[in-house]
Amino acid sequence: MIPVLVVNGDQDIMGPNTNSINLARRLPNAELVLYEDAGHGGIFQYHEAFVKAAHEFLGT
Repeated sequence: MIPVLVVNGDQDIMGPNTNSINLARRLPNAELVLYEDAGHGGIFQYHEAFVKAAHEFLGT
């Protein structure tokens, strides 16, 4: 199984976080990260936290 990092803002109206939660629940090796008070650009709003999470996820 391929690990998957699912990332979203908890206030994203374009891709609601319920979709991200369901996706992460259905994928056997998924890790979910939801950024508080973030919209569709959550990875840009929380870029430092996202880069850290991505590095940890990738093991780098």
